[in-house]
Amino acid sequence: MIYPTQKIVRIAFLALPIALFCPGGAAQAPGSSSELSLLPKSSRTTIGPFPGASIGGRDHSGPAVAPPITVAGRPLPDELEDPSAGAPAGEVAGPARFTGLVYDAFDVGTALEDTLFIDGFYRTPGSPLYDAVIDRLHARLEAAGFGISDRLTLKIVETDMGRPAWWPLGGSLTLDSAAGSELLLAFGSPGDAHRTMLPVGAPEADVEGPVALSLKDVTPGSVLATRAPLSGQLVGKAASRGAVCVLSSALFPFTIDPTGADRHLDAIRFETAPRGATIAVGKISPRILDRIEAAKAADDASTLRFIAKTKTAQRPLRTLIAEILGEETPGEAVAIASHLQEPGAGDNAAGAAGLCSAAVAIATLMDERKIAPPSRTLAFVFGNEMEQSRIWLEATDRKTIAALSADMLGQSPERTGAVALLERTPDPGALYTILPDEHTPWGAGRVSEEDMRPNGVNVICREALIDVAAHVGGWHTSENPWEGGSDHDVFNDATIPAALMWHFTDFTYHTSLDRMGMIDARELHNTCTAIVSAGLALADLRPADVPRHLASNELERKLRKEAAATDKNTAAAAAWDRWCDGVNEWFAPFAK
Repeated sequence: MIYPTQKIVRIAFLALPIALFCPGGAAQAPGSSSELSLLPKSSRTTIGPFPGASIGGRDHSGPAVAPPITVAGRPLPDELEDPSAGAPAGEVAGPARFTGLVYDAFDVGTALEDTLFIDGFYRTPGSPLYDAVIDRLHARLEAAGFGISDRLTLKIVETDMGRPAWWPLGGSLTLDSAAGSELLLAFGSPGDAHRTMLPVGAPEADVEGPVALSLKDVTPGSVLATRAPLSGQLVGKAASRGAVCVLSSALFPFTIDPTGADRHLDAIRFETAPRGATIAVGKISPRILDRIEAAKAADDASTLRFIAKTKTAQRPLRTLIAEILGEETPGEAVAIASHLQEPGAGDNAAGAAGLCSAAVAIATLMDERKIAPPSRTLAFVFGNEMEQSRIWLEATDRKTIAALSADMLGQSPERTGAVALLERTPDPGALYTILPDEHTPWGAGRVSEEDMRPNGVNVICREALIDVAAHVGGWHTSENPWEGGSDHDVFNDATIPAALMWHFTDFTYHTSLDRMGMIDARELHNTCTAIVSAGLALADLRPADVPRHLASNELERKLRKEAAATDKNTAAAAAWDRWCDGVNEWFAPFAK
């Protein structure tokens, strides 16, 4: 996921609009209110059973007990409690038609194996490391029949990047002082722990110089080590004063270990080098900077040697596209995009691996005739974030009616502090953020009334979270208004309704700490099931599904208007009325 550095980020604890529950007892999240929940059924979702699964030495099996469901202090309406509402006798409606089957067919072991493989690479667009992941997923999908069966297509689209591909080969940072020589950081393979010490696009370097701890201390030949962000302005000023290298320990404001163990002090932030940098640039952790500062205080003549080994080449950008062709209207499509670039396990090795396994699960279910092909085409897109979605839209002849972004799907809530989230399409909650809505520490995106294009994507995605929670016996989820930063933006900008499923606030996001040990098998299994169940429900929207969707929409209207009334915000109430009217109209053609 791409962090929008131009945003002013409002730092606050995420006041989740659902209750936090622990096995054996209930514990309310500080600042949260289950009575204001706009997640009707997932308001009671908890960390539920995951039979026989274990990762990182923890057993996920065992029941979790949740209290009765209430919405705005009242019992959940029957039409939302029951996913069979409006469906023929003995059947269920919406995503519930798929969640149990997909969950049971999803091979979480293979998804974790592929996550581990992908996490072993610093995946910069167009590089051999990135292409190795494309090839791995292509092989998985091909083995499941994609590109072989008439109903399952598979292709790799090659496009001109318009820039050279860059990738790291290795790097090191050595401190020399009166106490001796100390290797502070080093990596020599793409899976090593310190790989993010080289920002994307960093120039090759082998430089050494006296330590400077501020711009005013920089003299010709010195190495600036600072807590300031690695900005173009900082690097330019340091270069103008004669620095040969700038090393930054800056982290995001939300990169704080939620357990209190201060793991974030060892985090090296992943980022892109300032464009046009003419001197060496690198990233270090706060703890490494502390050691440099201590050495400088003890010996003013301390020096740093920084080595960066990189490679660039003209290479095409490859985008992997797999499709399940629609049975009735193949010319219309729902796209699910999951990006490959960036070196993290949570962002986004697990998302890509999990979506691939989910696509395989659907193909297997179709082959076993447990589910029929959807009426519209369902596409899975893997590539460079944002670009992959633009490439899909340019390469396809199909009309994309809706889209989902599968980004950051497997983070462990216990280890990272992240919660499974639905980020809605731009709706009035992004314009009038009234409790129970709150933005995450990611921060609000720029949105206007013109961006409000009512659709049913939010309703169906929310139901998918609900249905997975019901299937597994409980799952802690929440949602946030649109903020932006992933592939759903590309589709929304093209007036195609799109939502994001993700996990946040993950304190390891875009740092060296985002590795396999932060992935939770249960979260990956649940979230992948939810996102493809939502995708299938959108691609195979049937008349029998519509009553459930309309009931959900009307409940949201009621709760949003009550919240607006409490806030004395008549503009918000009117905006939600218009939105919900539009959602009803969006579903109307599918009711016939």
